[in-house]
Amino acid sequence: MPYPHHPIPSTIVGSLPQPDWLVDRATLHQHGVPRTAAADIWRVPPEHLAQAQDDATLLAIRAQETAGIDIVTDGEIRRESYSNRFALALDGVDAAHPAELRTAGGRATPVPRVVGRIGWKGPVEAADAAFLVAHAGRATKITLPGPFTLSRQVRNDFYKDPAELAMDYAVAVNHELRALKATGVDVVQLDEPWVRTAPAEAAAWGLAAIDRALEGIDGPTVVHLCFGYAAVVKEKPSGYSFLPQLAACAARQISIEAAQPRLDLGVLAELRGKTILLGVLDLNDMTVETPELVAARLRAALPYVAPEDLVAAPDCGMKYLPRAVADGKLRALAAGAALARAG
Repeated sequence: MPYPHHPIPSTIVGSLPQPDWLVDRATLHQHGVPRTAAADIWRVPPEHLAQAQDDATLLAIRAQETAGIDIVTDGEIRRESYSNRFALALDGVDAAHPAELRTAGGRATPVPRVVGRIGWKGPVEAADAAFLVAHAGRATKITLPGPFTLSRQVRNDFYKDPAELAMDYAVAVNHELRALKATGVDVVQLDEPWVRTAPAEAAAWGLAAIDRALEGIDGPTVVHLCFGYAAVVKEKPSGYSFLPQLAACAARQISIEAAQPRLDLGVLAELRGKTILLGVLDLNDMTVETPELVAARLRAALPYVAPEDLVAAPDCGMKYLPRAVADGKLRALAAGAALARAG
């Protein structure tokens, strides 16, 4: 089905909860958001894992379509995190001997080391995208970690210039995006949550890396940024340190978190010319929003964004939500978008 042309379509950021029969959720939470391999999260033996992931992906697609979501993803069911599936498949990366990086909160996170020039070895997610396109009855979207974020989730033991590291990641991402688009997927999205944590570096070379990653990519392209999963980050700032700058980037659409941080939507005026994927589901709140609340959050953006340039979305990936809560929020998202569309 083609990309929807009615005002205020609905989509998700990328991930949905993986079933409890597929993933040990306690182990997943212990890993946080893994940068290195986290094979111990899977409950299914390796010889049956691919088939189990396919089955769970079908459930994720059907959950979105049953709820009425207009643009569906594969739920990122095959991923241990939003980024490590792609990040660990590149040349120049040593994941077998990880280093540690400390977050701003002091948490030590194992990360791969860059020990050579970053390079694309071949498609990583193209089979995932092809499976989605083959089994979805609606418009489709697939996500990738963006080049700036990839460059911030490693210890750099090779490049003297961090900008060169980010640009080589951008080239690898561009190769992967071309392979993804060749499957017929409608929308591609780059996840770039780290631009807000290093705004000076993002301005100096991050935007150029995003543009290089998107070079020559047709159709709707999205850059998503957020403050982190609600399951990991409970207290969030009320504004982005890096957002208006994205008005100049090559992405046609910008996806932002707005519900949990109660974002002042006046900042959207600085993104004119972009389609906005507005986060209207608070993923820290296990109460399912009513369609009326979702519609009210969407209408609050209309002074700054035309309806044809507004897309209803959750704040972030829904990976860490209880499945029943995620299903309820999906239904509320689709119904609330329909209410807002009606006026």
